[in-house]
Amino acid sequence: MSPFTRIPAEAAAALGEKRLIVEIKRWLGKTSPPAPFGIGDDCAVVPSSGRAMLITTDPVIYGLHFDDSVPARAVGAKLLKRNLSDIAAMGGRPVAAVVSLALAANTSVAWLHEFYLGLAATARKYKVSIVGGDITQSPTGFLGAFLTLHGEAAGKRIISRSGAMPGDRIYVTGTLGGSLLGGHYRFTPRLVEGTWLAQRQEVCAMMDVSDGLAKDLHSLTPAGLTPAMRESAVPISAAARRCAMQTKQTPLFHALGDGEDYELLIVVCYRADCTKFEQAWQRRFPRLRLTQLGTFVRRDQLPEGAIQLANFSGYEHLKLD
Repeated sequence: MSPFTRIPAEAAAALGEKRLIVEIKRWLGKTSPPAPFGIGDDCAVVPSSGRAMLITTDPVIYGLHFDDSVPARAVGAKLLKRNLSDIAAMGGRPVAAVVSLALAANTSVAWLHEFYLGLAATARKYKVSIVGGDITQSPTGFLGAFLTLHGEAAGKRIISRSGAMPGDRIYVTGTLGGSLLGGHYRFTPRLVEGTWLAQRQEVCAMMDVSDGLAKDLHSLTPAGLTPAMRESAVPISAAARRCAMQTKQTPLFHALGDGEDYELLIVVCYRADCTKFEQAWQRRFPRLRLTQLGTFVRRDQLPEGAIQLANFSGYEHLKLD
């Protein structure tokens, strides 16, 4: 479904900003509390719990993060879920969000209605309040939705990307690659898993896989170290294998570089008993795969046969073709 219409009476411009905001509040329903705790004031009031605050922001842009093949409800869900994945990567829980829209005048009201129904359903599922935002007009053909999510530590500690040491093990949840076949919007943010991992003393660093494993691993790798992984250890998705048949690339190429997997990339301390950690995971999450990819080693100790990550790349923002 295209987010734009050629029928003036069905466009956002026919409603105008004030009436559109009234409709948005109606579409969001109870996920948007009354002002000043929701839409209606210059700022929303979000009560503090005294825990460490987590703040993240991510957009969805027409032509980049979705196209006409993606249902509008799925676009609204993706907008929130990709931000929820960031909160999950630090072992936090979501609290409240603000959403800003940049809309062309001919944006379809029907499309916006479906978009907000998808956003509201996801907000209800993950107990997120939509407390405000903004609307601005954009050039013809452009539609962007920008969400900022406020969260907080779910337990006594949060997990950052730093903290890996030589010998630490690298794990990933789920399978990787092939997101363009629909996984980029049909995914589950790993909030429950992230909270559980933050409570495990074995875990010393974590992030989500959004730009592709080949790129995101660099953010976890300390200076002077490199990941030592073998191809056989990488959990390649069935979608990545289907993509490889279409593109004539290898399944590994897609698993390492496609991005938008939204799985958790986890570093476990070298001192930890990995067998006990994996058994505890299996008991808690029997339906979600957990794979040990390899370890961090010094650059001059990379074993023969290890994946040369320099030969792969993930999604690079602002890259010139």
